[in-house]
Amino acid sequence: MSDIISAQSVLLDQHAASREEAIGIIALKAAELGIADDADALRQAFMAREAMGETGMTDGFAIPHAKSASVARAAVVVLKNAEPLDWPSFDEKPVTCAIALMVPDGEAGSEHIRLLSKTATLLMNDGFKGLVHQSSDPAEIAAAIQKGIES
Repeated sequence: MSDIISAQSVLLDQHAASREEAIGIIALKAAELGIADDADALRQAFMAREAMGETGMTDGFAIPHAKSASVARAAVVVLKNAEPLDWPSFDEKPVTCAIALMVPDGEAGSEHIRLLSKTATLLMNDGFKGLVHQSSDPAEIAAAIQKGIES
């Protein structure tokens, strides 16, 4: 799983005006990186999941996630937005950092649940949350996520 996230998958200082726009940026980046072959299909998969219930967690984080036939391999893309976004969340606070998970349809069960579980566990760690919020180094953020997912 060494290629689940890379520095190129971490988007800093973005200027999305909405949750929908942020998800669109994530889907375009996934297509650009070869994670998905159809950005629009991936965006639609993310939005379908968003319609099922909030993916906003606490402390400014969200974990949007999608299963799609357009996804070539399990991967993570991070978007840090310059301004807080309205995003339904457990603590009813805006989101500044989306850690987006995507998996191919064929891995929808085990891999999707594993990624979601590992990421949710990371977001219980104040040190991890502080690092992601404060860091302006994509490689540092990618390494912290990779380490957490592999552990």
